[in-house]
Amino acid sequence: MTDEELMLAYIDDDMAAFEVLYERHKKRVFGFLMARLKDHGEAEDVFQAVFAKLHRKRHQYRQDIPFLPWLFTLVRNTLIDHVRKRDVYEKHVVVSAKTVETYAAPVPDETSIHVAVAELSRLNESQRRALELRFNQGLSFAEIAEQMQTSADNSRQIISRAIRKLRTLMVKKEKHHEKN
Repeated sequence: MTDEELMLAYIDDDMAAFEVLYERHKKRVFGFLMARLKDHGEAEDVFQAVFAKLHRKRHQYRQDIPFLPWLFTLVRNTLIDHVRKRDVYEKHVVVSAKTVETYAAPVPDETSIHVAVAELSRLNESQRRALELRFNQGLSFAEIAEQMQTSADNSRQIISRAIRKLRTLMVKKEKHHEKN
């Protein structure tokens, strides 16, 4: 069977068709990721994310599109998302470390963690869910929109407003803490 025929069978929940596709393309996908990431563990993480995304998006496959370019579009997008997330995380860690050094702030303790959780609880359900999907699960705005049944622009707005609100709440807390 061709890849396209196998993909159509997989859409109809034929797991054996998925197994054949996986076996045919796993080395090529992993090789592509290793060539770009140069880290086995990172490549494995992205590799797993690719096939998880393939499973989630299998119903979006159109039979008029050749399977391999469609698969590698998923691979490329997953890799880009991973690198962006990693870079944002690393930048945040560096900025956080500089902030700690500059202000001689204590290492977060249990109390400060509870304060952060308390601030999160002041967000509405939609904002908390969007933040969790974005930062804990690493979903794109389009994927968040799909999960929350809204548009990608709206999911971006929800997250932006939630972050602004958290910043405002944290600044107020810091000012209050400085007065005492």
